Amino acid sequence: MAVFTPVTEDDARAFLADYPLGAFASLHPIAEGVENTNYRLETKGARHVLTLFEARTDAASLPFCLGLPDHLAGRGLPAPRPVRSKYGAWVGTLNGRPAAVIEWLPGAWLRDPSSAEVEAAGAMLARLHLKAGGFPIQRANPVGPVVWRALADRAATVARGEDREILDGVEVALARLGNPWAEDLPRGPIHADYFPDNVLFDGGQVSGVIDFYFGCTDLLAYDLAIALSAWGFDGSGVAISGSVDAFRRGYEAVRPLTRAEAVALPTLGEAAAIRFTLTRLHDRVFHDPTKLVTPKDPAAFFRRAAWWREAA
Repeated sequence: MAVFTPVTEDDARAFLADYPLGAFASLHPIAEGVENTNYRLETKGARHVLTLFEARTDAASLPFCLGLPDHLAGRGLPAPRPVRSKYGAWVGTLNGRPAAVIEWLPGAWLRDPSSAEVEAAGAMLARLHLKAGGFPIQRANPVGPVVWRALADRAATVARGEDREILDGVEVALARLGNPWAEDLPRGPIHADYFPDNVLFDGGQVSGVIDFYFGCTDLLAYDLAIALSAWGFDGSGVAISGSVDAFRRGYEAVRPLTRAEAVALPTLGEAAAIRFTLTRLHDRVFHDPTKLVTPKDPAAFFRRAAWWREAA
């Protein structure tokens, strides 16, 4: 369960006194997620998400991470808007953490999406890229290549066994990749974590795109590469027949890639696989067993890197 900072009902009532949400009804922890603490918040006649931002989410990034979905929602994309307090602020403080109340969107994420649903998810990512145009805030990628190097170096101090073997393979990949951002490709606000559990469906249609806390200003094709690596493979890292093609088909029906983006996509795909391998590996070797969250398997993403190399 992704609850790092406990919140009691009395804590929530006191915090919500500054919000125009009506009478408090109930508070329930949300199991999904590995970065922040999330609760389902019920008030009279409404439902929201109460999020407490933990150490990995820099408070200085919140104007981007909350502002981007607000911007997208204003342009018709199903993204969750943050709720302003009666003082006009999106972010307050709860139990020593920055905290916000976020709109609850309908629907649920799909554990086994059909080809048509994968294609719809691809089309929605392209719409996100187009509608994000004009968003005025910039944010550097918080998990870019410089951070990969730091994660690898830190993990090397304790990695053993399978983790050490994965790290050795990552080092080979990093040396081969060099700077995957060398090409001058289209840039803009990106989601950077467009996994199935961050895309909600209702009645066969995408009803929400959530969790923008890795959002940043970066290559649009890199965002696509992350999404293809997330939607095109099963939990063990094996490619699902037709899924990569379905997602890309949906994306390019809305926003066709430039020739340079198409050429760079396999390299960016391998880079995306290495990025998530490293963060998962780091989280596993430094896992705090007192935290109510289970580290994800880095090997499942490391296998994707080989697929992308073969696709080049």
